[in-house]
Amino acid sequence: MINDLSIRNVVLIDRLDMTFDSGLGVLTGETGAGKSILLDAMGLALGARADARLVRHGADQASVTARFALSDAGEPIEALLSEHDIDSEPGEILLRRTLTPDGRSRAFINDQPVSVSLLRRVGGCLVEIQGQFDQNGLMDPASHIDLLDQFARAEREAAACADAFKSWRAAGAELSAAREAASESKAQEAFLRHSVEELSQLAPETGEEKRLDEERAILRNAERIIEAVSAATAALMGGATSDGGGAAQAGLGAASRALAGAAPMAGGALDEALAAVDRALIEVDEAGAALNRVAAQIDAGGGALEALEERLFALRDAARKHAVAVDALPDLLADFSARLDLIESGDDRLAALEAAEAETRRGFIDAADQLTAARTKAALGLDGAVSKELPPLKLDRARFHTEIEAAPESDWSARGRDRVRFLVATNPGAPPGPIDRIASGGELSRFLLALKVTLAETGGAPTIIFDEVDSGVGGATAAAVGSRLERLAAERQILVVTHSPQVAALGAHHLRVAKGLSKGAMITAVESLSPDQRLEEVARMLSGEEITGEARAAAKQLLRARAAA
Repeated sequence: MINDLSIRNVVLIDRLDMTFDSGLGVLTGETGAGKSILLDAMGLALGARADARLVRHGADQASVTARFALSDAGEPIEALLSEHDIDSEPGEILLRRTLTPDGRSRAFINDQPVSVSLLRRVGGCLVEIQGQFDQNGLMDPASHIDLLDQFARAEREAAACADAFKSWRAAGAELSAAREAASESKAQEAFLRHSVEELSQLAPETGEEKRLDEERAILRNAERIIEAVSAATAALMGGATSDGGGAAQAGLGAASRALAGAAPMAGGALDEALAAVDRALIEVDEAGAALNRVAAQIDAGGGALEALEERLFALRDAARKHAVAVDALPDLLADFSARLDLIESGDDRLAALEAAEAETRRGFIDAADQLTAARTKAALGLDGAVSKELPPLKLDRARFHTEIEAAPESDWSARGRDRVRFLVATNPGAPPGPIDRIASGGELSRFLLALKVTLAETGGAPTIIFDEVDSGVGGATAAAVGSRLERLAAERQILVVTHSPQVAALGAHHLRVAKGLSKGAMITAVESLSPDQRLEEVARMLSGEEITGEARAAAKQLLRARAAA
């Protein structure tokens, strides 16, 4: 509930601090005193659209601060604050809004800057402002489904429907993504098939470019290398002997045999020399073999260099074509092959995803149907309960009907497959129509009151402000309006702007709005009335500008009746 409201520089309000109590509070005052300004200021603090004309003439900025005690609305609000990292004090919350003459506004929650949209969300959890021409509440058909759901108390069905809708949407999103990917892959299928075939024929190997480059360098310098090999071979193998060996081999062999013959007599002194000669003989053999291999490689044919360069150029052309390094071609071939496999197996995957989407859709429809059944049952009860409230409100010939119709699939949501509208017929024999088009301003307010009384125990904001809900009625009907406001006030804080003495007399606390001159400027002020002041105010409402004794007596009776109740 709202505890305090501080207003600075809003139209005719210079500086105003108000305190509110629980129960039914009434705000009265002559026409033009500024009651609507109070509601505009309250709306500003709750996140309503800012109008630069609200800033008092000559002021640098207007500001409105509202302090609330958290009760039933605490849990969703605390979740919102936590979600946006806003510090909170246990049990209360502070909303503040500032507005400059150029129309710029700033919003604060617990003195931390926030967006106006967040302020509006939090404000909507705390206060409902209901007026004849307000575009919220009954005037907004989109709200009717929420009001019916409050009455239905179908939290379990609503949660199951929301979960099923989420699952269906997730399955649909996955299917759409897979279809899009399949479509893109299909468009690339010819390219992938050609690339895989081309790369498979090429059969690139990791590290192949470096190896080919090295071989290419050898072949390009073949003449010089052959000369070097020939010279080295001649040096090692020159002066060939009868056994096919070269002079170096023959000399080393002879040295080895001579040393081997004398070694037993040298007592180990020749062992090291003999080992060195043997190693040299082996190295000469290996050097000769290596030279022969190089010579054979170079002499493999004049086309070797051409074939090697053709292979190297083919690899590099493929790499340029696909904008990768040559060494990346094997991985690219593997990737293209895998994507081609996906295309070939894509039909099976799409079929599985389509089946999953269809199954979750059926699950949502089943959950939505259960929610519809709960709403249909609740609608009968709501219609009956509201209808009982209408006769005392001078709407005894009116009919109230909750219409539930199937929405097109494009409008299905986490709240199900229903469209809900409140229809009324205010004249016998007339077909029911949308409440926002059929009911007049005063009738709409009374329909709203009947509905709010019916829904009093099923949720909603902890504070409701009614703007002239008693418009156009008097006598017993006004008393009936007041009685229902009292009943609502047993469940939550009610503030009502009223011109009805019957309603004013029923208030648990009474605030009077008045306009007057202060330091040469017109201002609006609000005061909490004492019992004597309240008697005078109710009498004024009964008789007009001149308060008569009869009016005071009637006011006394109205106030006494409330006290007795």
